[in-house]
Amino acid sequence: MNRLILINIFLLLLIFASSSFCLGTDSLFNAGNQMYQNKEYDKALAIYLELEQKNYQSAALYFNIGNCYFKQGKLGYAILYYLRADRLDPNDADISANLEFARMFMPTRMEGIKINPVTSFLSKIVDAFTLNALAWISSILFILLISFLSFIILLQWRGLFYRIAVYIFIAFVLVSSGLTSYKYRTEYVTEKGVIVADETRVLSGPGEENDVEFVGVFGLTFEIEKDADNYYLVLFENKRKGWVKKGDVEKI
Repeated sequence: MNRLILINIFLLLLIFASSSFCLGTDSLFNAGNQMYQNKEYDKALAIYLELEQKNYQSAALYFNIGNCYFKQGKLGYAILYYLRADRLDPNDADISANLEFARMFMPTRMEGIKINPVTSFLSKIVDAFTLNALAWISSILFILLISFLSFIILLQWRGLFYRIAVYIFIAFVLVSSGLTSYKYRTEYVTEKGVIVADETRVLSGPGEENDVEFVGVFGLTFEIEKDADNYYLVLFENKRKGWVKKGDVEKI
C-alpha cells in the first residue's frame, strides 16, 4: 500500500513538473512574440534561443528565430532556421515562402543534379510529410492488416476478393514502411548542413594549407560525409565536394 501511495505521488509530481514546463515555455514564447511585434528583434531572438536551449522544438519557434535573424540581416542563420522549421512542418506555406524569399538574396545558387530518377521520385513523395506522419501511417496500415487477417482466420472468409484485399494491404504496408525508412535515412541518418557565414572557402583538404576549390556563400546546403578536427567533408547539391570550417556552417 505504501509503495502504491509513493508511486501515485511520484506520478502527480511528474505531471505537475511537465505542466509547469509547458506553462513556462508558453510564457517565454509569448514574451518573445511580444518583443517581435514591438520590433525589438534582439530581445525576441534572445528569448527564442533560450527556449531552444531548453530543448523546446517546434516549427513556429524555428520560424520566428529565422524571422529575427532575417531582420538582423543574418541571412545564413535565417535560412538555417527556416530549413529546421520546414523539416518539422513541410506543408506550411509561410515557412516555404520566407525560405524562398531569403534564398533570393544568395549571390550563388547550386541547382541539384538528379542522377537517380528513382530517388528523385521518392523525395518528391516524402517531402510533403514529416517523419512522424509517415511512421503513423505505416503503423495504422500494419494494424489494419493484422486486424483484417485476424477476421479472415476467425470468420473463415474465403474467396478471391479477400485474397486480393490481403495482397493490397501488404503492398500498402511495404510501400509506407519503405517511404518511412527512406525519409529517416535521407533526413536524419544522413547529416545535412548549411553555410551560415557570409562566405567560406571550400578546400581540397582539412586545413588552411590546402587548395581552395571554390568559395561557398551563405545558404548553400550540403550533406556531411566526414568529420576531421575543425572541418567537415561535405557534398553540395551540384555534387561538388570539399572541406569547410565547422565554424562557418551549422547542421540543419
